Amino acid sequence: MYDDGFDDESHALDAIRPPSKSQRKREATALQDLGEQLVELTSAQLKRIPLPEELLAAIKATQAMSQRGARKRQLQFIGKLMRQLDEQETDTIRVALTTVRTSRR
Repeated sequence: MYDDGFDDESHALDAIRPPSKSQRKREATALQDLGEQLVELTSAQLKRIPLPEELLAAIKATQAMSQRGARKRQLQFIGKLMRQLDEQETDTIRVALTTVRTSRR
């Protein structure tokens, strides 16, 4: 006897699997890169991007840092803050960043 229901269950399990460790790392690195792009903006440009207060404070603190090690740690912290945002918020930030960059040219 062949049970069709068994096949459907295995496909359902594949659909709910969490992302792999490599995929999570790629996503974390992408968010950290986005944070680095935000750090490169001026204060006027940052005002045009909807950012949570804590993230904005971390970006401004990074802009004031000159030591390489401290700046790198702060960028990692910004990446951590970015990972706490939901996908809609990060998409909004990406769109706003693109708008700010194109209007700058």
